[in-house]
Amino acid sequence: MRRFFYHLLAGTMISLPVLRAQEAREEGKSALPVREMDPARQWAQFRGYRARGILPGSGLPVSWSVEKNENVLWQTEIRGLGHAAPIIWGDCIYLATAVTEEVQELDVKVRGAVGSASDTGVQQWRLLALDKGTGEVLFNRLALEGKPRVKRHTKATHCNSTPATDGKNLVAIFGSEGLFCFDMKGELRWRKDLGPMDAGWFRSKEAQWGFGSSPVIHDGRVVVLCDVQEGSFLALYRIEDGKELWKTPREDVPTWGTPTIVEHEGKTQILVNGWHHTGAYDFESGEEIWKLKGGGDIPVPTPVTAHGNVFLSNAHGRHSPMRAVSLSARGDITLKKVEETSEHIPWVHRRKGAYMATPIVVGKNLYSCDGGGVLTCFDAVSGEIRYRERIGQGGGGFTASPVSDGSHLYFAGETGKVFVVKAGDEFAVVAENELEDSCLASPALADGMLFFRTRFKLIAIGEGER
Repeated sequence: MRRFFYHLLAGTMISLPVLRAQEAREEGKSALPVREMDPARQWAQFRGYRARGILPGSGLPVSWSVEKNENVLWQTEIRGLGHAAPIIWGDCIYLATAVTEEVQELDVKVRGAVGSASDTGVQQWRLLALDKGTGEVLFNRLALEGKPRVKRHTKATHCNSTPATDGKNLVAIFGSEGLFCFDMKGELRWRKDLGPMDAGWFRSKEAQWGFGSSPVIHDGRVVVLCDVQEGSFLALYRIEDGKELWKTPREDVPTWGTPTIVEHEGKTQILVNGWHHTGAYDFESGEEIWKLKGGGDIPVPTPVTAHGNVFLSNAHGRHSPMRAVSLSARGDITLKKVEETSEHIPWVHRRKGAYMATPIVVGKNLYSCDGGGVLTCFDAVSGEIRYRERIGQGGGGFTASPVSDGSHLYFAGETGKVFVVKAGDEFAVVAENELEDSCLASPALADGMLFFRTRFKLIAIGEGER
C-alpha cells in the first residue's frame, strides 16, 4: 500500500505512477510566451515588487463567497503542502509545493510549541504553472524527490519559501535541498547546494522548524539569506549559471525573513531583518553598510521601505519593536535601549511589532497586524499611532502578510477568514469573507484579482464568476 500517496489535501488515493502519468500528459503544455513586462507591475516574488505588498489601482473586490461562488473566478486543487505564496508574471501563476505519501499534518492552532512534524519520508518538491485567467495547470514539474535533510515545524511545511521570477528565470529554495533555477517552462537550469539549512529556535536546537526565507532576483542576480543554527550567510549568485559572486558570513540566530532590495543615494542596498544583526549590505560587494542589534529574538517579517526609511518588525522574548531606520544610516547604529531614537532611528515603539506578518505602507500610513489580530496604524514618517484595534475575533491567528490595492487592505487569518480594512487614518472593517479553508500563505495580486493559496487549493477572487 505504500506505493500509494495518501493526499489529505485532495482526499483521494493517488499513486506515484498516476502522478507521473499526469506530469507526462502536461509535458506538452507550457507557460505562455515570455513577454517584456514592467517588473513593478508584476507580482514576481514574495509580497510583489520590493515586498511592498501593494498594487495601486488594481481595483480588488471587497466581498466574495466561496460557498456561493460569488466573485470567485476559479478554484484549482493543489496537491501537497506548502506555505510558498503564489507569484505572477504576465498570464501565468507559479507555485511550489511538497508532496509525500505520508499524512501531511498542519496544526494551525498550535501556540508556543517547539516540536517538529513527523513527515520525514520521501518528498516530491514540485513547481507548477497555472493559467491566470482559468486556473488550468500548464505544467507540474518534479524538481526533486528525496527525504528532507531537516524537519519542519508542525505549523510550517517542507516548502515555505516563495519562488521569484524575472520573466526569463524561475528560482526557488526548497528548504535544505538547495537553490534551484528553472526556465519559464519549468525545465531545470541549475541547482546550488546551500548546505543543511537548519532553522529553529536557538534555545532548542534539536527542534527543527524548516527554512522560510525566499530568494530575490535583481539585475540578473539572486539574493539568498541563510540565517540558520550554524554558518549563517548572505550571498549573491549569478542567475545565468548559479555562480557565487560573493558570500558574507553573518553572526545571527535563525531568521525567516526575506531580503529587500532598495536603491538609495546612488547605491543598491540589501536589507535584512535579524536579532543580532539587522542591517543593510552593499548589493555589489556584500559589504556591511549599517548594523542594528536587538529586538525580538525570532525575526520573521521582511523589511519594507517607504518615505526614506526601512520599517522593521520582529518579536518574541523581551521585545517586539516596530521601528523606522533611515536608509542613509551608516555603521553600527545600535543604542543602549531598544526604545531609544537617534538620527538614524527616527522612531520606535518597543512593544508594537508583529511576530509573523510583514507590515505594509499605504500612502502615509504603516499598518502592522500581530499574530492575535491586533492591527496598528502608524504615521510612517512620525511614528504616531493613528489607531490600534483588534480584527482577529473569529479569525484565529495571523501568519499571512497583508496586501493592498491602495484603497483597502486584506488580512487573511489562519482559519480562512479574510478581513477587508479601509485604508486611511480611521479604523473601518468593510467586509469579512470566508475562504472555507485554512490559509497561512500571503496572497498575490494582479489585474483586479486576488489569489489565495489555502490548505487545499489556489483560489482566484475577482468581480463576477467563471
